[in-house]
Amino acid sequence: MKRRGFIKLMVGAAAVWPLAARAQQTAIPVIGVLNGVSEAEFARQMAAFRAGLGESGFIEGRNVAIEYRWADGHTEQLPAMAADLVARKVAAIWAGGSLQGVRAAMAATQTIPIVFTTATDPVASGLVASLNRPGGNVTGVTALGSELEPKRLEMLYEMLPSATRFAVLVNPNSPITMKERIEGAQTAAQRLGLELVILKAGTAAEIEAAFMETTERRASALLVADDAYLNSRRDQFAALGLRHRLPVSVGARDSVLAGALMSYGSNDLDRYRQVGSYAGRILKGEKPGDLPVLQPTKFELVINLKTAKALGLTIPLTLQYAADEVIE
Repeated sequence: MKRRGFIKLMVGAAAVWPLAARAQQTAIPVIGVLNGVSEAEFARQMAAFRAGLGESGFIEGRNVAIEYRWADGHTEQLPAMAADLVARKVAAIWAGGSLQGVRAAMAATQTIPIVFTTATDPVASGLVASLNRPGGNVTGVTALGSELEPKRLEMLYEMLPSATRFAVLVNPNSPITMKERIEGAQTAAQRLGLELVILKAGTAAEIEAAFMETTERRASALLVADDAYLNSRRDQFAALGLRHRLPVSVGARDSVLAGALMSYGSNDLDRYRQVGSYAGRILKGEKPGDLPVLQPTKFELVINLKTAKALGLTIPLTLQYAADEVIE
């Protein structure tokens, strides 16, 4: 080959190579993440999600890309964020952080697969037709949050057997979840002969006000309903509980690690790993409507003895022995 021809060939190849590389990059599937909380508050859950993707052979940045949409508690932004992900033609959407996020994704598309995480009953809230055969383009993982509120109130009462009044904090921005949590707590309160003070908070300022009202109304402890946004405020609950010398029961272990007194619920990191695994299976060709909605089979009681000591509480040995984890 003559030198001039060789140079032309190499120049042509150099011009084509970036185009081919870009085409190869854009060929990898893209997952959209639609979440009602903030990125910083969801870091551990995202790590679990990526681990689940890895079980199916997908590594972010290598053979799958992820587009993130965080509402930072502003749930009114979720429909526009969902529409944007659909417009970008993502291969699947993981919707979580609130029931509104799941519904926003479902309203935006009936064809793109959606995997959800929710603490509400997915059948009663209209997300799926049934747990075993969800149908359509939607499946996911549920935390069974409402079924746990009676148990959590019973544990608080076991810890404070002389108490007659407890406060329950719910998020009004998630009305279906709020209704389920209140009904669950009321069921246990009626059985135990307790009085409930129902408080509502959907912002950091409202959470602060709820603690003030809890102490003003002389409730012996605060039960924080299992809710994605409320769970994300773990540091605030831990600090306010100590400041007001108020026992706080929460739904997520992370809040107890931050300093809240007690949590009881399913392993949230395992749930998010399962969601990542489902997303990977869908990318490989499985249909979401054929994948059953997963439910937790193990529940964890976590108690912070350091916080109990700071509050002047003695945790009954029965609860300590029942705990899956005791922080000292």
